[in-house]
Amino acid sequence: MPPTLASLVHHSALKLTVRAGGDRLDVPVRWAHVSELADPVPYMEGGELLLITALKLDAEDPEAMGRYVRRLSKAGVVGLGFAVGVNYDEIPQALVDAAEEENLPLLEVPRRTPFLAISKAVSAAIAADQYRAVTAGFAAQRELTKQALTDGAEGLLRALAAQVDGWAALYDASGAVVAAAPEWAARRAARLTADVERLRERPAPASAVVGGGGGPEHAASGDRLDDRVELHSLGAGRRPRAALAVGTAAAPGTAERYAVHSAIALLTLTTERSRSLYAAQQRIGAAVLRMLLAGEPDHARAVAGHLYGDLLDVPFRVIVAESVPASAARAHPEGQGQAARSPAPSDTAGDPFGGLVEALESAAARAGEAVLVVPEGERLVALVTDGGAAVSACARYATALEASRANGGGGAEADPGDELVVGLSAPAGPIAAAAAYKQSVQALSVARRRGRVFVEHERLAAGSVLPLLADDAVKAFADSLLRALHEHDATGRGDLVASLRAWLSRHGQWDAAAADLGVHRHTLRYRMRRVEEILGRSLDDPDVRMELWLALKATSTD
Repeated sequence: MPPTLASLVHHSALKLTVRAGGDRLDVPVRWAHVSELADPVPYMEGGELLLITALKLDAEDPEAMGRYVRRLSKAGVVGLGFAVGVNYDEIPQALVDAAEEENLPLLEVPRRTPFLAISKAVSAAIAADQYRAVTAGFAAQRELTKQALTDGAEGLLRALAAQVDGWAALYDASGAVVAAAPEWAARRAARLTADVERLRERPAPASAVVGGGGGPEHAASGDRLDDRVELHSLGAGRRPRAALAVGTAAAPGTAERYAVHSAIALLTLTTERSRSLYAAQQRIGAAVLRMLLAGEPDHARAVAGHLYGDLLDVPFRVIVAESVPASAARAHPEGQGQAARSPAPSDTAGDPFGGLVEALESAAARAGEAVLVVPEGERLVALVTDGGAAVSACARYATALEASRANGGGGAEADPGDELVVGLSAPAGPIAAAAAYKQSVQALSVARRRGRVFVEHERLAAGSVLPLLADDAVKAFADSLLRALHEHDATGRGDLVASLRAWLSRHGQWDAAAADLGVHRHTLRYRMRRVEEILGRSLDDPDVRMELWLALKATSTD
């Protein structure tokens, strides 16, 4: 611990005598400073032992000494050392009375003790305290490293909590608590999720101090949040991959600070995969994906090993994501106005898929699931466990992103020129991986056409095929196919388009279609012959009837 007035008084070589403020000798001394100024306060920082001989003071004037001592006390001076035998044979009673009035420790310095000796004693004690702190910090670093190597992040957090005499918690990239020590700290750490999310929005490395207290909801639950919590981002990149929370009763000392910084370094190493390792894993994942799509599930399983093997033992889904220009992503009416409680996600700088990858990997890590993520040209392909946390995270991410776009937002770091579209396949196994990939690509195509962020292949059959006709190429085909009939009707020689629509809607039933039109069935037969003559196609051909019906629906203004 740092030197105190008591330790200086008990220093046998200094021979100091306490004349006032004897009950405040346990105050730490930051430095010993000599000043003969009548007002040294502007040069004080607080925590000093001020050494004087009263060369320029009227030390026998009670009012002057009262003002002098009060200013020193308000400035944070922790003690006053008066050298006797220089200007005064003993400490003037006016100064003693003023020190007792303010309860400011007053030490008598004998003539044979130079001020330099006191300064050296304070300096040596401070240096010794710093050395003890550094030594303790190195010991803590060794213990934290040992725990990290043997028990991982959980062991490291336990060691850190013991070192700081408090608690520690680790958050993943999404702000969820993944580990805490002691166990009760998980509940406390969970209340800081909003603070962790704000920390993630700042460039790394970043830190913040959260005071105690808490809101009314915490007071209602009977919890006292009177600790001091430090939040630190973890990761070597611009965006943090995790965060560390350290809760203590007071600000950490030097040794505790060493322990916290060591924990930050070690946790960064354990949570931030090196680029070479990540690249190697992606190459393995790409090889596994190629083998699955080539219909070689046994070879894929052999290559996957322990890294992705668990993923191939259960039904999985294929996710395909693509970044498209915003002009090509049209708003879908059903998606407008869907408010999402989740904050708008944002992509990592320069990577349109960064936010999605972060959501998938964080959710999978918390659930203990394997996830395979592979960049494939302009697309991102992922294999995730069916019904697992990663599938849910993908849907939540897409819902929040779609709601943000509907409200005119886009995420703090998202590129306003690009928009993300995602397709999800039905559940499949290794043998059907190629079919699942095709399904996800089809769902992706529908998402792009409809202006949606996320489409599941399983839900396509539950909807209608008619929205697919909104494509410009389909409309152009329909206009071209029906143009001759529209031109005929424009001359006033009959209503062939309406007659064709009525006849097709009645499945070729002459009487029912004629009744809908209010004409005789022979008139309707004549009109259908004219349609065949003008188009050069037979209405007996089911393919022709299908094309004409779709063309009518594509050009309908109903």
